[in-house]
Amino acid sequence: MAPRLAEFLPEVPLGPRAVVAVVIGAAVERGADPVVCAPTVLAGVGEALAGAEEFAARWAATGGGDLPDPERTDPEDAVFDRVGQPATEAWWTLPQWEMAAVAVLNHKPVRVALADRTALIDAAERVGDATGGGLKYLRYMLAVLDDEPLVVLHRGTGTGYRVRISGLGDNFQLHTLLAGELVGGGHVPGDAPEAAAVAACRSGASGAPGTEGALDTTGSFDLAAADGTRVWNEGIPADIPAVEGVRVLVLDPPSYARAWSAGRLFSHMPGELVLEAVLPAEEAAGWLARTAPALSARGA
Repeated sequence: MAPRLAEFLPEVPLGPRAVVAVVIGAAVERGADPVVCAPTVLAGVGEALAGAEEFAARWAATGGGDLPDPERTDPEDAVFDRVGQPATEAWWTLPQWEMAAVAVLNHKPVRVALADRTALIDAAERVGDATGGGLKYLRYMLAVLDDEPLVVLHRGTGTGYRVRISGLGDNFQLHTLLAGELVGGGHVPGDAPEAAAVAACRSGASGAPGTEGALDTTGSFDLAAADGTRVWNEGIPADIPAVEGVRVLVLDPPSYARAWSAGRLFSHMPGELVLEAVLPAEEAAGWLARTAPALSARGA
């Protein structure tokens, strides 16, 4: 049923189209083919983002004020008169489109095949900025890295590692998996996370972070970019800057104890972190020579 719904999705009127997209996403979560269902859903997301940008622009041009929250209010006739029906419907259906997009983007083949990802990311960022940080889950999901190489340097031991990551929703997940691989594998000193916490960050059965059944874990490192700036757990792997074409992450001792719920921000998306190589001492030293001392941690 879901592939047929996806095929005819563009023909559904604009308002209910987002509801049908949510139905398709729910079917994907229950086993429908995500690759077949994704294209029209993601095309609809792009159209909704364009309409939402138009809504924000027209809202500003017709008096401004706080943008309405589509999750807390229903559109009034005055809004349709002020901004127009297509833009208003796009704005009010954004939460449904976000839900549908995340459902299909949980699957790596869909993410890898997404040709217009940059345009979607840029549009989602603009709309998110207009709403004061909205569309977090869509923005984070669109930025997920797959088959991404990462050089990890442990400053205290002078060692370096080459890893490859896929499907990590945030840096809490990355942090836990790195600690499991490097501390748990005996490569660097420290307290390793429990095996169940590591499994929850991959594909093991667990509640999503912050929900009943989630597992608490404790940070093993401070994370820093090669230039010394802090890489926050609340951020995403795509935030890590590249040096000579590869992202570089430096591990320092934790400056304070911090605990969080281990798991996956996107509970339907398996996470992967593979240790591909321990760098030769000379190569690790060369990478470390290009890094700056970590800046003092501030904030949460």
